[in-house]
Amino acid sequence: MDGSKNMVVKLTQELIAFDTVNPPGNEYAIAKFMGSLLRENGFDIAYVPFEGDRLHVIAEKGLSNDTFPIVFTGHFDTVPLGDRKWSMDPFGGQVLDGKLYGRGSSDMKGGVAAMVLAAIQAFEEGTPVGGVRLVLTSGEELGCQGANDLVATYKNLGRASGLIVGEPTANIPAIGHKGGLYLRLTATGVTAHSSMPHLGENAIYKVAHAILKAKQFNFRDEKDPLLGLSTLNVGQVFGGLNINSVPDHAGFTIDARTTSVVDHKVLLAALQDELGDGITIDTLVDLPAVSTEDNDFFVQMVYEACGIAHNTEGFPKSMPYLTDGSVLQKAYGGIPTVILGPGQPELAHKTDEFCFVSKLEEAVEIYKQIILKNRKFYESVSRRNIE
Repeated sequence: MDGSKNMVVKLTQELIAFDTVNPPGNEYAIAKFMGSLLRENGFDIAYVPFEGDRLHVIAEKGLSNDTFPIVFTGHFDTVPLGDRKWSMDPFGGQVLDGKLYGRGSSDMKGGVAAMVLAAIQAFEEGTPVGGVRLVLTSGEELGCQGANDLVATYKNLGRASGLIVGEPTANIPAIGHKGGLYLRLTATGVTAHSSMPHLGENAIYKVAHAILKAKQFNFRDEKDPLLGLSTLNVGQVFGGLNINSVPDHAGFTIDARTTSVVDHKVLLAALQDELGDGITIDTLVDLPAVSTEDNDFFVQMVYEACGIAHNTEGFPKSMPYLTDGSVLQKAYGGIPTVILGPGQPELAHKTDEFCFVSKLEEAVEIYKQIILKNRKFYESVSRRNIE
């Protein structure tokens, strides 16, 4: 590998070496490391606190009053290592047979490394119109709590012309993903000795009845052309204290994945009506779907940077997972959003996670081209606004 290509491998390895497993995250050190690197390369840096010893990083360069920048976003935290033993050091960043191994290599420290280097190199090779803003977050893996906190507390996010979310897509652009509604549902009863169940009220029976209703729940939504139909899954069931008591408390969780045609408030009301007043519903995560029109000029510009011709078979694509794009697309007024990163989506959260070195190198070039093509995008938007 030449020096430029080796840089993205080295930076990804350095990021993997930080243990940012969430919980608890511990993103303070990695945020400071990344902020220092970007400041050394002429970026203005803002550190935004999140939950004590955790930080977000906002990095900007080349911004102007006339043209909005492209925003790139990625997160520092990773999921736990899992119960299976790794054959590689999960924090070692070992390269073997063209694969860079480590927790976060695909999801998504490789993507963060690629976008940071692309932003640095773009200013070395040209003058990006509108400049670049990097929004690097903590606390994504458990439901984008970090990005939600950032949007609520930080008032200098500015405007943007488009958003790139560097989650793993094997460098194949996707223009949407479903929303997520995570729910905890509970029922109460009256405890009694299990030999005299008629003296109690069994909360588990209430929950069992509600779960069967949830299984048959009908969203009654139209099929989204990009995202398909909404889905619902019961993921956890809990309740009772011991085998010889009537349980007075029980519950379960629902993970609803929703399309752009679903209103979450309406959905919650329909669920409550279906399951009855005996079930209490608490919302844990509430994230909208991400969706952008395939013919949007920003999307077409990204396709061009990826070498994808207009009307290529198999496009547009969407992803099955949630991203910080759910929070940031809305925060930026519904700007065109593309999920695009070097990681392998099927390796996210897996034991012996890896990212292909070739995809890391390719991502740097793709991101750089997107940054440098922003003049063409902005001129098109300006013409449409005048017309």
